[in-house]
Amino acid sequence: MSGIEEAVSGHAADLQPPHGYAGNKEAYLRRLKRIEGQVRGIARMVDEDKYCIDILTQVAAVTKALHAVSLGLVEEHIGHCVVGAASEPDPAARADAIDAKVKEAADAIGRLLR
Repeated sequence: MSGIEEAVSGHAADLQPPHGYAGNKEAYLRRLKRIEGQVRGIARMVDEDKYCIDILTQVAAVTKALHAVSLGLVEEHIGHCVVGAASEPDPAARADAIDAKVKEAADAIGRLLR
């Protein structure tokens, strides 16, 4: 491989986002900021002695929003990290990489379901 080919292939690896969510990072950050605002609103409701059912309704909304973020991240992990592991050129390393990434996803899903 020539020096130019090495530079181009090395540069191409640099162009690949390090995490599956990188392409949607700004959207995730906006959503998390919105959730942060909802949580602050819940704290304000408690501070203002609002009705408990109204507070619980807001807690449920935040929980659902966080689950949506979590599911998006799991999908991004599978679509990027697991698929990336499947493209490993060495068959032995590929099998190990796939197993590791699938286990990470399964463990994360398990934590979400607890």
